[in-house]
Amino acid sequence: MTYLETTAQFYAEAAETPQVGLCCVSTPPLRLPGLKIPEIMQQMNYGCGSTVHPTECFGEPTILYIGVGGGIEALQFAYFCRQPGGVIAVDPVPEMRQAATRNLELAAQENDWFAPDFVTILAGDAFALPVPDASVDIVAQNCLFNIFESDDLQRALSEAYRVLKPGGRLIMSDPIATRPIPLHLQQDERLRALCLSGALTYDEYIQHLVAIGFGQVEVRARRPYRLLDTYHYSLDSPLLLESLDSVSFKVPLPEDGACVFTGKTAIYFGAEPILDDRSGHLLQRGIPLAVCDKTAANLALQFPQDVTLTDSTWHYNGGGCC
Repeated sequence: MTYLETTAQFYAEAAETPQVGLCCVSTPPLRLPGLKIPEIMQQMNYGCGSTVHPTECFGEPTILYIGVGGGIEALQFAYFCRQPGGVIAVDPVPEMRQAATRNLELAAQENDWFAPDFVTILAGDAFALPVPDASVDIVAQNCLFNIFESDDLQRALSEAYRVLKPGGRLIMSDPIATRPIPLHLQQDERLRALCLSGALTYDEYIQHLVAIGFGQVEVRARRPYRLLDTYHYSLDSPLLLESLDSVSFKVPLPEDGACVFTGKTAIYFGAEPILDDRSGHLLQRGIPLAVCDKTAANLALQFPQDVTLTDSTWHYNGGGCC
């Protein structure tokens, strides 16, 4: 049995018998005015963070959600779309599609603004998404892509890139590892299905996104997720997994590399009122400017006596240098 077959079997079981706390979500489900989330959906909240960021849901976007789970984030996205077919949810596991359909029918009974046809649930997987090229504004996935081995991850990211419109966003939440996960854990198919052993390091994760062609990546949140201890995982020392929420934009890749925002700011304190770095950035004296990591490195190299840089906050919501 391959790791993908193991994963499908595991989540078929989780669809029929909800595994409360399976992914140990470190933040509660997003609460919005007039949104009621059925209890069964909360029990089936199989994610490591959140992909629903209200700032990304402007203009009634068309959203493709990969791995519907219990339907909780499909419902949350529908809150912003409120139109038939506004959310397309794709899942390869029949039991999960059936469970999500039932849960969304319950949600319609509890939310007078919601109709089940706001969410279209389709059979399919991340490697062959059943929608045309450049047809959706947002692709989202929560705690799925970390399960994939490297070649499969590239295939899934390429598919997401294919179906996004120019300027569209790939919103993801996945575990990352604070150091490389040992091979004996990576090869454990059940641990991979549990989102515990397939995680990449932060640098590897971002590099996969840039390699596909996403010209801008923004880190929305980074928080502790799970600790793999020495007693149960045959490790020399504990290994911390973190949850990373990110938004990657289908925009051209700059010649000098992608813009990756992690919450850094640059503050100019020189003699003149404004600093022009000759690369398109104007810094007003004493006023922090959100900058991508690339710009931060360039400013530190060019103006070490006139610019101070703050550390990454791992929380960024736009308004930066690029």
